[in-house]
Amino acid sequence: MFRACLLFAVLAAHAQDSVVVLKAARMFDGKSNQLTSPGLIVVRGRTIEAVGGTAPAGTRVVDLGDATLLPGFMDAHTHLAYSATGGAERALTRLQLNTSEVALEAAVYAKTTLLAGFTTVRDLGSRDFVDIGLRNAINRGLTPGPRILAAVKSIGSSGGHCDPTNSFRQGLFEEPGPDRGIINSPDDARRAVRLNIKYGADVLKVCATGGVMSLNDDVDSPQVTQAELDALVDETHARNKKIAAHAHGAEGAKRAIRAGIDSIEHGSFLDDEALAMMKQQGTFLVPTLMAPHDLGSRLDRLDPRQAAKARRAIDSINVTFQRALKAGVRIAFGTDSGVYAHGKNPGEFALMVGLGMKPIDALKAATSVDAELFGVGSRVGTLEVGKLADIVAVPGDPVTNIRATERVFFVMKEGVIAHHAQR
Repeated sequence: MFRACLLFAVLAAHAQDSVVVLKAARMFDGKSNQLTSPGLIVVRGRTIEAVGGTAPAGTRVVDLGDATLLPGFMDAHTHLAYSATGGAERALTRLQLNTSEVALEAAVYAKTTLLAGFTTVRDLGSRDFVDIGLRNAINRGLTPGPRILAAVKSIGSSGGHCDPTNSFRQGLFEEPGPDRGIINSPDDARRAVRLNIKYGADVLKVCATGGVMSLNDDVDSPQVTQAELDALVDETHARNKKIAAHAHGAEGAKRAIRAGIDSIEHGSFLDDEALAMMKQQGTFLVPTLMAPHDLGSRLDRLDPRQAAKARRAIDSINVTFQRALKAGVRIAFGTDSGVYAHGKNPGEFALMVGLGMKPIDALKAATSVDAELFGVGSRVGTLEVGKLADIVAVPGDPVTNIRATERVFFVMKEGVIAHHAQR
């Protein structure tokens, strides 16, 4: 493990001065409405020096053949500190694992995510600052993984979806407060934001409604008041950060949208009014289709309370996605990894396309659209001169066959080749 990490750090250092040319049959720049052919990218050090044209004389050329070059994929909704378990097993595992074990597991999940083609992710809720430690370790070259925008602790109300003591008997744990992300007033809300940012948050997340995997709450009921959401968003935006709202139900989502939330996560039961508000305000929808898709195959392994909520969400989310698409709501790419097995993130592409999204728009969702949502579009998200060399390759043409995205065989992050499988 140590030798592998040392090698990764040495390669990263070497890449600062190296020049490499990537060639493939075609290329998607992250923003256009079609692919270009052929594809050629000149990478110097960490950044893209040229797109298109011919390879400079004397440079190293990596010819990827009948493949498509794309910007590194992005996932707006991950949980790298968690694995795909459910019910009592999930709750007890959280109590039994110490922080070092969780961190070591998270490092494995991060590497798996990177090798699947995802070079930037938002981690929307972790435990014991594992997301912060993982982010920092990756940035220092100590372990391979995607660039992480960390949310530290999800913010929610007592007894709500983000309450870590929800479903346990009274008195077993001390009642959590803003220091653990639990709020019950606008003042609590501001304090929770400030504490998260103090301890390293890049992005904030609030649980505006109930959820599927939590116990003892409804999946769609609002759990945060309008005044609390107003305070959360105001405090977050005042600190030049963005904030996402976990929101299955329409009423909780509408409260978040009125407050100026940047994205609605899941949105299983959004009504026409909520979608119209999102369209008007430019609020992004992150549908996380992979989570209900995976849960549908293992309902018998969930707690009965979770299974009942999952069935409701599964029955609704696909129709809601199609209505959002028709309404012109901006749809970003996010999967809720950790609810399902890490590394299967690309499955979201086929689910989106299967529900009517154009393949080229699905590719944009995971590149330039996510980059805009994240606020990092000046650095990543498209293949343009001066941007960081986050580049992936898939076999064939993903516009013709979107499932090609599930067969990423080449991954470069900031000029360093992290994965190159021979075909």
